[in-house]
Amino acid sequence: MLATVFVSVFLAELGDKTQLATLLFAADPAVNRLAVFVAASTALVLTTGIGVLAGAYGGEQVSPSVLKYAAGAGFIAIGIWTLMSA
Repeated sequence: MLATVFVSVFLAELGDKTQLATLLFAADPAVNRLAVFVAASTALVLTTGIGVLAGAYGGEQVSPSVLKYAAGAGFIAIGIWTLMSA
């Protein structure tokens, strides 16, 4: 399970907007790269914690299959929105 979660999140995060924003911050020579790393890492840990808590709570309230369909619909909606705004 640990490896599955790691690989899924790792691949999902590669090249996403968050990574690109972090890259842009670190590219500035006036910026402390350790501070960028710590800030970005802390932000990812906190957002992941929120996701875990929301999933744990949501999993108690709604069946996992409904959550999967809702997540899938959300990703499709974001994809359509992204294509429409391009």
